[in-house]
Amino acid sequence: MRRLKAGNATFIRTILVRAAPRDRRRAVLQAGPLCIPAAIGRSGITAFKREGDGATPRASMRILGGYVRGDRIADAKSLLDLKRIRRTMLWCDAPGDANYNRPVAHPFKKSHEELMREDGLYDIVLVMDWNVTCRAQGRGSAIFFHLIRPGYEPTAGCVAIARRDMLRLLPHIGRRTTVRVAP
Repeated sequence: MRRLKAGNATFIRTILVRAAPRDRRRAVLQAGPLCIPAAIGRSGITAFKREGDGATPRASMRILGGYVRGDRIADAKSLLDLKRIRRTMLWCDAPGDANYNRPVAHPFKKSHEELMREDGLYDIVLVMDWNVTCRAQGRGSAIFFHLIRPGYEPTAGCVAIARRDMLRLLPHIGRRTTVRVAP
């Protein structure tokens, strides 16, 4: 994977995510010389992503930005401008709504994801450009790069890694970093 210098930090240009050989819900993430175990969607990888299908889209997705639970993680260093998560922060996943696949604020009556989760999955959450800059209703929403569940349980379509691995990668991820999901 190509790495570039950004000031004193090494900037990771591409993060490659490939399905694990024996379990389509797990993956190996390669960032520079690092190979990291990851979880992907419960339905594996798909080239035909649809809302609610549980699959991770096969695509190259630029990192657009991110969020951090400042009350749980105070030392997150990043080239990204990470926003501190507040209780009112949500992400709309309701197809047909004008806010589909966009951040929204509480109270919001339609279907949404809470960014301040009790389970810690979104203590660090990076927004990947899947159906964000060019939206199509029903093509999938809230496709994030976030923290893993215990036991590397599958996601609903996101890419997830361990907290210690995210904290190692985060200082090298910028807005020009692309996550490339391949079969």
